[in-house]
Amino acid sequence: MEPVIVLKHVYKNYGNKQVLKGINLSVYPGQVIGYIGPNGAGKSTTVKILCGLISDYEGEVIVDGIDLKKDPVAAKARIGYVPELAELYDVLTPVEFLSFMAELYNMSMQLATDRIEKMLTAFGLHDNMHSRMDTFSKGMRQKVLISSGLLHNPDIIILDEPLSGLDANSVIIVKDLISKLAKEGKTIFYCSHMMDVVEKVSDRVVLINDGAVLADGSVEELRQQQGNQSLERIFAQLTSKESLSDAADQLLHAFGQ
Repeated sequence: MEPVIVLKHVYKNYGNKQVLKGINLSVYPGQVIGYIGPNGAGKSTTVKILCGLISDYEGEVIVDGIDLKKDPVAAKARIGYVPELAELYDVLTPVEFLSFMAELYNMSMQLATDRIEKMLTAFGLHDNMHSRMDTFSKGMRQKVLISSGLLHNPDIIILDEPLSGLDANSVIIVKDLISKLAKEGKTIFYCSHMMDVVEKVSDRVVLINDGAVLADGSVEELRQQQGNQSLERIFAQLTSKESLSDAADQLLHAFGQ
């Protein structure tokens, strides 16, 4: 089986700061990759490179057999991207915004109209389909954003904190959707700080810190390597130089306790 995402010796600098230090990674069809790391580890930079938002990197990135540097438009057409922040056109309604997205993906209007209504209804937004989004809550905006990333039925789906702002029921829907998309052969690249969710939805976890891969394997494999701990504890053990319990105590001491 050929990988659908390949990163070979990927480096990225911001000025004198090296953010990625030679990332090597191959992702295969149907895999749900939990891509985790502390703030500043290089997760968002990796995601932006994969989505074609950053082009001045060193190394090679292949998306569905396409060299990202040689043909970025063709590579990006195969990706569905849900960023962390829902930057939407507030003066538009969900239907107007998603219809615009459908046109960018050259979808037929009939297919787009049918799919938009079904997706918004599934997310509980049927009654708000024709309301301007400047009145929407963060969770409602996030549902529209997720819909836009999946609208063209991409084979590769990149999710950067997709559950941000969602209510409990919507979180369940998205988690179930991730599992079902993977069973259909979709490849999910899932970036999140929510270790409990990553542990449940991912069949492979890649942990990076300071721009390099520290661990790569299934949750069970990582547990066996790190003393049968939860993913949250494994994360803390591999990425923290100091005791987190000591840090909590220091915070309490700041209040005189």
